[in-house]
Amino acid sequence: MIDSTDFYGTGRRKTAIARVHLRSGKGNIIINDKEYSSFEEYFKSESLAIEINKPFNVTNTIKQFDLFCRIEGGGLAGQAGALQLGISRALLILNGELRTTLRDNDLLTRDPRMVERKKYGKRKARKSSQYSKR
Repeated sequence: MIDSTDFYGTGRRKTAIARVHLRSGKGNIIINDKEYSSFEEYFKSESLAIEINKPFNVTNTIKQFDLFCRIEGGGLAGQAGALQLGISRALLILNGELRTTLRDNDLLTRDPRMVERKKYGKRKARKSSQYSKR
């Protein structure tokens, strides 16, 4: 365990980037300089809130840290994934012994899937215009 009071982690998902600072406290959540009572208040989705809380639930550190984070880019799902990865990485810096627990629950894996670019001559990335034989 490190003596420092501030633990930092960065998470990325799609085009979203979350920079997370964990400090020992009572479970306050501050996202983009605004205080929220829960993750549901910012993300407006219970499923995303459960996904974000997973690192805390797995490591039994619920309401032990104040969370300060800045989230940029992407939509709500991408931001939630980025925040989850950032929290997991910050917890890993806090206590290296949590690595196996976090890895077993796939919380340290960066999801590499990105939106495929649109190609010229096509309507979307893969959708073509209708083919006429005659």
